[in-house]
Amino acid sequence: ANVELLHYVVVLLLLLLFWSIWNRDGLSALTGTLPHFLQEPDDAYIVKSNPIKLRCRARPALQIFFKCNGEWVHQNQHTSVEHTDLGTGLKIREVMINVSRQQVEDFHGPEDYWCLCVAWSHLGTSKSRKATVRIAYLRKNFEQEPQGREVPIKGMIVLHCRPPEGVPPAEVEWLKNDEPISTLDDVNIDTRADHNLIISEARLSDSGNYTCLASNIVARRRSAPATVIVFVNGGWSSWTDWSDCSVRCGRGVQRRSRTCTNPAPLNGGAFCDGMSVQKSTCSSPCPVDGGWANWSEWSVCSAECEKQRGRECTDPEPKHGGRLCDGAALETDNCTGDLCTQGENSKILSVEGNNDIALYAGLAAGVVTVVLLVIAVMLYRRSQSEYGVDVIDSSALTGGFQSFSFKSTRQGNPLLMNSSMPPDLTMSRTYTSPICFPDSMDKELMSEPSLFDPLPDVKVKVHSSFMVSLGVSERAEYHPKAPPQTFPRGVVQDLAGRGGMLGGRGNSLLGPSLGFQPRTSAEKPLLRTTGLFGHGGGRLVLPNTGASLLVPHGAIAENTSWEMHMSINQDDTCVSLEESQEVLLGPEVSYGPPGLDLSCPVALTIAHCADVSSDDWSIKLRRQTQDSWEDVMSVDGECASCYCLLEPQCCHLLVDRPGCYALVGEPLSEAAVKRLRLAVFGSLEADALTYSLRVYCVDDTPHAFQEVVWLERGQGGRLLEEPKTLLFRGNSFSLQISIQDIPQFLWSIKPFTTCQEFGFSQVWGSNQSPLQCAFTLERFSHAANQLSCKISVRQVKGQELILQVYTTVAEGGSSNALPFFTQSDCTITSQTGARAFKIPLSIRQRICATFDTANAKGKDWQLLAQKLHIDR
Repeated sequence: ANVELLHYVVVLLLLLLFWSIWNRDGLSALTGTLPHFLQEPDDAYIVKSNPIKLRCRARPALQIFFKCNGEWVHQNQHTSVEHTDLGTGLKIREVMINVSRQQVEDFHGPEDYWCLCVAWSHLGTSKSRKATVRIAYLRKNFEQEPQGREVPIKGMIVLHCRPPEGVPPAEVEWLKNDEPISTLDDVNIDTRADHNLIISEARLSDSGNYTCLASNIVARRRSAPATVIVFVNGGWSSWTDWSDCSVRCGRGVQRRSRTCTNPAPLNGGAFCDGMSVQKSTCSSPCPVDGGWANWSEWSVCSAECEKQRGRECTDPEPKHGGRLCDGAALETDNCTGDLCTQGENSKILSVEGNNDIALYAGLAAGVVTVVLLVIAVMLYRRSQSEYGVDVIDSSALTGGFQSFSFKSTRQGNPLLMNSSMPPDLTMSRTYTSPICFPDSMDKELMSEPSLFDPLPDVKVKVHSSFMVSLGVSERAEYHPKAPPQTFPRGVVQDLAGRGGMLGGRGNSLLGPSLGFQPRTSAEKPLLRTTGLFGHGGGRLVLPNTGASLLVPHGAIAENTSWEMHMSINQDDTCVSLEESQEVLLGPEVSYGPPGLDLSCPVALTIAHCADVSSDDWSIKLRRQTQDSWEDVMSVDGECASCYCLLEPQCCHLLVDRPGCYALVGEPLSEAAVKRLRLAVFGSLEADALTYSLRVYCVDDTPHAFQEVVWLERGQGGRLLEEPKTLLFRGNSFSLQISIQDIPQFLWSIKPFTTCQEFGFSQVWGSNQSPLQCAFTLERFSHAANQLSCKISVRQVKGQELILQVYTTVAEGGSSNALPFFTQSDCTITSQTGARAFKIPLSIRQRICATFDTANAKGKDWQLLAQKLHIDR
């Protein structure tokens, strides 16, 4: 019985032991729960070579293992942590493993590298979610970068951006001028649509450089900046009131204008379409002075022995401000022959016989004076005709422009004025005259070749008898060698006594007073010249500036001389420009002295840079007054005090008032063209490795190009390519200059400096100072002594020119840094007397006489003007 009791006790103890075990570990089995994951592994990205950790935590769990790509991870690679939940008393187990970059790269399967957790409990197992492990990266190149836009104001701006490929996918952020764009602050901007930037209504403030910024956990990438320009197209303002009629009476012209300022074009916006000036014909009645009608019949004799008669101011009546009739409207006379003395004395105006005698004597004296004057003129012309040359081919005069023949001794030429050959006015001959005058010191006569052989690119247009009497109206060209000067007899000694304007053959022919020698190496020469002129006239020339002054023969009275001067304004102050689009087309040229007394106008020549082949310019001549500038005339208009002949390269002006003159142009449309001269210079820097290329864009006038020559002379520059002419349109678009085809293995240039841009206003108003663009190149070794490249100069929506550069880079510089034509020793700037004119005086007089003479066929000055298209 004791043994049996002992057996029951042992069974009871075993039952108690099993109960305790069940109470500790078998509760979940009795309640029927599987492991529950408190933390599942998350997707992870490997950055560079850093391994990642995958974590897994479950409750209740007897064991947890990772399974990657279908294979169990070795137990040694697990890191396990176990603890008991105080609230429930259940066991919580947490497991971690490391995944390296090498493991992911070595896996080659249809899916990405993945791992999951498997947890065990008494009832069974549970699996977690799959966590993928990928190598993070971000490509460098954008799939689509934003592109620059030119958008009108209030238009829509859409900038597309597709970021580079990456894992994880990149997030996109937009920058404007390197500052983040916040869509919260500006409802007009939206960046939510597939990484694109949308500005629904463009404003001027939206102009700028926009950048697409893509980033993920690996890197950040920036796109190239996209330049957005919000432009404003120009709009016309209201028309001004019509101006007063250009004439006081008769048929004239009225003008009204408008400006492209409502709004003004901005940021390359289109200029207003249409004309800025309207002209209309106008007419106003001319004043009519009054005239007396016939006297009425005498009245009956009155008691006072007087009779009366009257007249009225009705033949014609004064109209439109005309003057009233002079004299009395009523006349009274004694009707009895002064026998009746009862009334007043007679009021009849009588003419004394002595007055008749004085009148007839005066008329006779006048006739005698005129006869004597005619005889004196004929004798003077006969004495002046002994010039030593004569025309023996009369067709040259009546025909106008055929070759002349000369002989050394004068002979009579009865055919001179009566040519049998009909003239052909459709023919033309070019006459030219150099700035540096031909050497005629030892030649009494001009031979035929020297007189008529044309120089290149110079034309003379004879437009009136007066212009032929001037000699020629031409544009002078540069000739390198200077002959000695010639002046009227006695002038040289007088000038030498005053300090001298002339020198010997071995010295400069113009002294320092002419101002053509530089004052210092850093200063520009003073552009001024003087000359002493008499009755024979002469010429003043400023070399390499396109400016000259022609004083015609006879403009200065006999036995009188004037010291005249001509200069170009080089001060910072310049002619005032009234309109926003007006530009100065050439240099400001002055001549004097102020009190100059001439019998006829002088011919002033000024070079200009406008393309006048079409009617897209309104060109005015302005003259400087004490306080401002006044309009003298419009080139295409009429003016009683001035005449203008506009040629493609220069403008000839007949002016009679000394002063400072300038040509100002206003474009009438976008088709207006301004000529620019392009030149490229180069010089080696002090370190002998850096080479500087300088591209200049200046007005196509000789004076503007000389500004560049003076600048480059100070820097030791060399002209690397023949200057070219670019036609720059007035369409408000900018000028771009870029360098291309640089030898990559011999020369280098800094990034982002291969293209430079100048705004339209900088180029359009470039007459104030030369427009310069510089490129700095560096050679890798001293052995690279050859440089070849191309320089492209183009206007947006305009013409493009290529400057080809091929030069040898020599260390130590070159003595001939500038081309020969900019270093000539030509200093002849004045010429007096007959040798200042291309055509001798006697020939000019005969040409004038030929066309002055009435011709039955109408071959006179008017027909010649029509053939030359200068009939106004």
